[in-house]
Order: sequence, then C-alpha cells, then structure tokens
Amino acid sequence: MHFHVITLFPEAFDSYIHASIIGRAIKDKKINVSFYNPRDFTKDKNRRVDQKPYGGGPGMVMEAESIIRAAEKAIGKKKDVEVIFFDTSGKEFTNTHARSLARTKKHVVFICGRYEGVDARVQKILKAKKISIGHYTLTGGELPAMVVIDAVSRQVKGVLGKFESVEEERTASPEVYTRPEVLEWKGKKYSVPKVLLSGNHAEIESWKQKKKSTE
Repeated sequence: MHFHVITLFPEAFDSYIHASIIGRAIKDKKINVSFYNPRDFTKDKNRRVDQKPYGGGPGMVMEAESIIRAAEKAIGKKKDVEVIFFDTSGKEFTNTHARSLARTKKHVVFICGRYEGVDARVQKILKAKKISIGHYTLTGGELPAMVVIDAVSRQVKGVLGKFESVEEERTASPEVYTRPEVLEWKGKKYSVPKVLLSGNHAEIESWKQKKKSTE
C-alpha cells in the first residue's frame, strides 16, 4: 500500500509516521508514504503557490496547476489509484471506506489544502473523491491525511500482526480494565466488573456485546 501526499508541509508528518505501528509498517515495507510539495512544481520563480480568489473574499487560495502537476507525478502510469480531496462537504470517512481502500487500491493520493482552500478545478480535473473526517474545520489537510493513513494501514495485511487485532473483526468493548483489581483513588474504590473476573467466557462475551451495543 503506497500513500502519496501532496502537501506544503511534509515535515508535519515526521513524528507520526515514524512512530509505533505506522513506523513499524513502513520499516517492514507493508506500507509506504511519499511526499510531493507543490512548491517544487510551480512555474513561479519565488515558488509561490497561492493566489487571491476570484470574486473576492478573505485569505488566499492554493493554485490549481502546481497541485495538479504534483498529483500527476504521484499518479504516473499507476493503476489502482484513488485520489482523495479533503472537504467538509465530502462523504464521511468510515472504517468501511478504509477497508475498501486497503482491499481494492494499491495507491492513494491525498490533496492537502491550506489557506482558504484549493482551487475547485483540482478536484474536477483529477476526479478526486471528496471525503470528510468530521464536521469541523482544520487549518490544513495534513491531519485528515494522517487519520486516513492510520485507518487504512490497520486494514493492510500484516500491519497489526494478528487478524484479531482489527477491532471490527472481534468483540470489542468500549470499557477495558487491567490490574489492580481494585483501584483506590482519593478515598474511593473502583473495581473491575465481576463478570470479567469470572472466567466464564460466554458471559464475558455477552457483557462485551451489551457494552458495544450501547456505544
């Protein structure tokens, strides 16, 4: 699985993609992440990639040409490619989408906007899928790209090590406990639910199912 990120700030990904599960997946060559900075693809001698919006309005808008060139470099002649354009009006990203990407695509290209957004023609020309990770506004597309990379990577065979580690493939509960059995904090005692100490696997699974259904 190869992720291609079009961003003005590739350094924003450094700590995240080199840590924990994602870092190990890259090291083990289960996934790969490449970056393309639009400034490297602009014709402007000062490497400027933002322009004033037509029709007026606050702020600046990222120009189309440099982003399209960067995306075309990422896409090349590859097949099984999906281009993602982050937009709050897009389809909500879910685990179902993450699983589909992991199973049907070998390459995913992310367009990470900044400033007041990206020239709308980018999405149209690249036939990019508009997706949203939530009904809120962020300063750029880098965080959404990290979220999607994480969610999709978990679905790639071998990244988590065990099939059972993928939450949707096992009975997971929103409540988990570990030692001590009784936690004392500021004069109060907090105990692990008795059913989890019973050793009765059927009852434990039933308890987890009930907790999961009330999430």
